[in-house]
Amino acid sequence: MEDRRRRVRAAGDRTWHGSARLAVGSALGFGGLTFMVDWDAGTLTPARALLWVTLSAAILVMLLPARVTAGPGWLAVRGPLRRRTVRTDSLVYVGQYGDVAEHLVLRDTLGNRLELDPGVLHANPLLWHELDTGVRRSLERGTLRRGTDVLARLGHEIDDTNARAVLEASGLT
Repeated sequence: MEDRRRRVRAAGDRTWHGSARLAVGSALGFGGLTFMVDWDAGTLTPARALLWVTLSAAILVMLLPARVTAGPGWLAVRGPLRRRTVRTDSLVYVGQYGDVAEHLVLRDTLGNRLELDPGVLHANPLLWHELDTGVRRSLERGTLRRGTDVLARLGHEIDDTNARAVLEASGLT
């Protein structure tokens, strides 16, 4: 029953399905084109067909985005191969690295660590709300000592983006 309640209250990435469709389409397009070119050239063999299928699967794995979900006190990132979860109400570290492709790094008191793209939080206010609520609990408990500046900057960016979207939707800009 508790797992069911947790699933019902979980917030998910609203943009994941579109990104996953793009990844699948790209992999299928690559596989289809390579099959057609090889077949047209008369060089398609079972070994080459296996090569194209393997390369298409590798492209899918590389392009498939991680699926981010959050609920009361937790945040999870599920990739094609594994799932990582942190307790947001007992975080000890939050960091951000990368210039071109930024990543947010979260660590909790249990030693769990995950990385996620901050753009996912920008696009999903419910995920940001769950993370922000957990961060506030971590601050109250005194476990979060490093990374509050990163979260404050990210929070301001998300708030600014949402405020601009509201103003544009209402025709005030």
